[in-house]
Amino acid sequence: MTSLTDATDVFAAAGGEACVVLFLARRQHGVSRRSRLTAVAGVHTALDQLAADGWSLSVRHMFGESNSPACYATGFAHDIDFAGAFEAPDSQQALQGTIALEEAGWGTLARTEWLLGIREFAPVAPTTEPTDHPWGFIALWQWNDAWQAATAEERSAYDAECDVAFTHDVQGGARIAGRHRLDWSSRWHHVGLWEVPSVEMLDRAMREHERVADFKFGTSRHYVGRRRPLLALLEEDTDV
Repeated sequence: MTSLTDATDVFAAAGGEACVVLFLARRQHGVSRRSRLTAVAGVHTALDQLAADGWSLSVRHMFGESNSPACYATGFAHDIDFAGAFEAPDSQQALQGTIALEEAGWGTLARTEWLLGIREFAPVAPTTEPTDHPWGFIALWQWNDAWQAATAEERSAYDAECDVAFTHDVQGGARIAGRHRLDWSSRWHHVGLWEVPSVEMLDRAMREHERVADFKFGTSRHYVGRRRPLLALLEEDTDV
């Protein structure tokens, strides 16, 4: 699949066939404790198999860190309870793995919107000293009519302006897991996955993106969440 946009000074083309498996999930309520624990055990087994098959089970692993399954708790601010992303070696494995997770017990635990997309850009590490990144930021966007009508020169100028903001982001401690293209399976064109040191840093980042008019060419949806171990979150009984 060809890229919709060109590489920039910040983002390098990734190549390869890696495919994101993004999940936006709402808990299933009224599940008995026994059924929930059985489902979690099934999901655990399925995730172990996916890891053995070469999957990344967290955004952290896309930066060479732990491959323990992780997600972001988003219910404090959004109409979904948790969100996150895996990465499969290719799109076929992404689809097969998603089905395997649902059948293993995920569907008992959550109603989920799954979005699959090929990696376009490589991850970008922060330029600051190493620190924890306990907050996740998921940005979905769709290019609008103004972007569709823009010339190649106008798009290049826009990319250069956005690079100013992205440079500010990584200098502020954000790590950005590249970019994935979603439009072959979704109305969204792209997803960007970030991990950041704090929500205050993220707020400063969004102000900088507004300053450079990052949002003039697209419609976007953003999710913010605190990183949590996925299996522990799935096991929690929120009905009590």
